Amino acid sequence: MKHEWRKHEKTYYLPKTKPELVKVPPFQFITLKGEGNPNSSLFSECISTLYSLAYPIKMNLKKDPNPPKDCTDFTVYPLEGIWDINDTAKQNYNGTLNKDDLVFKIMIRQPDFVKADYFYEQLSTIRQKKDNPLLETVAFETIEDGLCVQMLHIGSYDDEPASFAKMETFAKNNGLERIGKDHREIYLSDFRKVAPEKLKTTLRFWVKKTNE
Repeated sequence: MKHEWRKHEKTYYLPKTKPELVKVPPFQFITLKGEGNPNSSLFSECISTLYSLAYPIKMNLKKDPNPPKDCTDFTVYPLEGIWDINDTAKQNYNGTLNKDDLVFKIMIRQPDFVKADYFYEQLSTIRQKKDNPLLETVAFETIEDGLCVQMLHIGSYDDEPASFAKMETFAKNNGLERIGKDHREIYLSDFRKVAPEKLKTTLRFWVKKTNE
């Protein structure tokens, strides 16, 4: 049976449009780090690079005569990103965000049966076919978000501060403290095809209990 994250993992990907507390277990990702404005061509190239790996991994698993244990067909997971600002911007921060100062790690989750050795085999094959220097910096990582506040944001990415304000109020009212100003975004819509006011993005940041 095909595993579809929209149906089977709503807790982690499809929250409601109001803040909620969630504990996220460790997941495997293919990741790529970068810095700069997300409207730049470099950011688009980073996204394309990840998908140039994610889809072949899925298709090659289906054709593999000796697939990994517990392997099943699956829907490719959505693009995600962890966002922060660089150290210089943090030192001089005045409440205004310059997108050129952004630091990101974008990623696409992989099923548990896709192990690191299988990923790096696929990466090696794709490197031979594609002349893309970004492939040299792709990594395979296990990341555990742990205790988080999350919500579904509907609208432009530029309007996200309003949703983050709601999330921070929720955290404070529930005895929680935000850990840092970095955050995760999960892109449920294709920004190339969907109007800004209709974009759906899961927002998430890390918290701890204030008495810890």
